[in-house]
Amino acid sequence: MPNWVDVAAEEDCPAGAALEVVAAGRMVALFHTPEGIFATDGMCAHQGGPLGQGQLCDKIVTCPWHGWQYDVTTGKHELSSIHLDCFAVKVEGGRIWVDVTE
Repeated sequence: MPNWVDVAAEEDCPAGAALEVVAAGRMVALFHTPEGIFATDGMCAHQGGPLGQGQLCDKIVTCPWHGWQYDVTTGKHELSSIHLDCFAVKVEGGRIWVDVTE
């Protein structure tokens, strides 16, 4: 069963932006790409850097701490088989909702 959590106003994550939010006690990063809004684990798999504070270019986010890069639509690290957790996103009534079902 989905566990939808209201995490932000749509205007808080404009096109091309990344945003750090907390959903059900978990750090989540939102990314507004040309393909839509996506959500991943908010901490880099390398050393826990804040991905929601990273630089977003198209659909690739760069961790601000050590430069690790991930495709935010899949969670896949660009140079290895490492994956971030990804979460379903919906936008309703100007609000961004994330499904944090375990």
